[in-house]
Amino acid sequence: MGVAAVIAPAAVFFAVGGDVHLTARPAPESEPVIVEDTTPCCMEIVAAAASTAGPSIGQASLAAAPDRMVAASRYRTVDRSLPVGMAPENGLQVKTILASRAISEAFPEISSIGGVRADALRWHPNGLALDVMIPNPSSSAGIALGNEIVSYALRNAKRFGLQDAIWRGVYYTPGGAQRGGYGHYDHVHITTTGGGYPTGNEIYFR
Repeated sequence: MGVAAVIAPAAVFFAVGGDVHLTARPAPESEPVIVEDTTPCCMEIVAAAASTAGPSIGQASLAAAPDRMVAASRYRTVDRSLPVGMAPENGLQVKTILASRAISEAFPEISSIGGVRADALRWHPNGLALDVMIPNPSSSAGIALGNEIVSYALRNAKRFGLQDAIWRGVYYTPGGAQRGGYGHYDHVHITTTGGGYPTGNEIYFR
C-alpha cells in the first residue's frame, strides 16, 4: 500500500466547543502556544559496517562493479515505520492513527490516549479525535508537556491532517489560535480530517 493511500485527503470539518469539560471553578486560560517550524523526516540512510567476507561461489567480483554500486553497498536503510501507539486503534481513521502513533513515540511520558467513544458530537465516535491525557495537568511540568504536544501537532498539521487542537481554554487550528471557554485542562484534544478507515495494509511512517 503506497503512502498516498495513507494520507488521502478528506473533507475538513469544524469541532468548535466539542468535548468541553466544565468545572465549577474553571482554571485560568493559557497564552497560546508559540510554534516553531520543523521539517519531519521519514527515511534515514546510515553507513553499514564494512564486510570482510570474500565473495561466495557464483557471486560477481566487486572489483568489476561500477563505483556507484560499491558505494551503494556501504549503506543500508533504517526502518522508519511507527509502532502502535497508546490509543486503541479500533475505529480510528488513518490520519488519527498516525497522530496517535507519532505523539506516543515523541512523548513517552504519555501513558493514556483516548480515541473512539460515545459522544453527542461526531468527532470521537467517527474516529476523528484523540484525547491525549496529561500527567499532573495543573503542575508546571504538566502544562509545559501539554504545550509541547500542541506545538508538535501544529508543526505536523499537514502530515496529521490536523483540524484543531484544544488545550487549557485555547482552540488551535493551523491558521491560528483563539482563547475563550474551550476547557480541556486535563488533556490535549486533537481532531484530524480522518483520511478514511484503514484496510489493514497501511504503514505509518515517522
